[in-house]
Amino acid sequence: MSESPHHPVDLDLRLVRYFVAVADHRHFGRAADALRIGQPSLSRQIRALEKQLGARLLDRTPQGSRLTEAGEAFLPRAKALLRSAALAATIARAAAQPNRITIGYTTNLVITPVTRELRHRYPDTDVSTQHLNWSDPRAALLEGRVDAVVARLPFPTSQLHVTILYDEPRMLMVSTEHRLAGKESVTLDDIADEPIPRLPDPEWNAFWRIDPRPDGTRAPDGPLVNALQDKLELIASGQAVAIVPGDTASARLDLTTIPLHGVEPSRIVLATRADDRNRLLDALRKSALAHLTGPAETSD
Repeated sequence: MSESPHHPVDLDLRLVRYFVAVADHRHFGRAADALRIGQPSLSRQIRALEKQLGARLLDRTPQGSRLTEAGEAFLPRAKALLRSAALAATIARAAAQPNRITIGYTTNLVITPVTRELRHRYPDTDVSTQHLNWSDPRAALLEGRVDAVVARLPFPTSQLHVTILYDEPRMLMVSTEHRLAGKESVTLDDIADEPIPRLPDPEWNAFWRIDPRPDGTRAPDGPLVNALQDKLELIASGQAVAIVPGDTASARLDLTTIPLHGVEPSRIVLATRADDRNRLLDALRKSALAHLTGPAETSD
């Protein structure tokens, strides 16, 4: 299979989506079930895509399927192509329906003053909200699930417009039975040997464990956690301590927070898609800068 390198290729996004499904499942049968199409039909679609590209993408194996070298090279670009197509559709819909906006927010961040003002100023506008996982702001924006996000840095900000709202101090969370409980404040020296839970995201892992430390030493290792409640359980049982946002509050009576001095604060931002022309975004930014100025002001 060969194509002139100068011959334009009109890729069918449906076929690209089918290829990504097979690549992710590493199995034609499972991918066909997920796509809700017949396996013979899926095989024909993949062959059609390979013909368009002039390259074999997948080899069948006794265990399922395997990406060829061309398939390995094409997969990340195929996923990026599908994301770009979804984003283009989202931006087009937003331009066609300027009276709709969805605002995302992450844990412990209150956006009620902003949504209340937008609904009051634009009564014909559909203002909706969506809670997001701490690691989800950029993906939620680029996939078109939300139009704006109020979240904590760090997260990747390429293709985004970011407005800094305010800084908040970072605190140390410990068990009420911990040796540091009750202290007025602590520093990194006080927890130099304390295990701190690890997070699956490298950027957040570095920021919230302060790893490496300012002197270049590595933060003590700790268990990997994916869920907040699991982290709280580790702290309450005395197996770890954690560095948390300043407005973190726990309903658990066996946990307490202590001011952590000598570390840079956490930064709260409003993020939107860099090329989004939704006219409501300017009003949203002005409202966020006016009302989301710190935990005390956003607690009403």
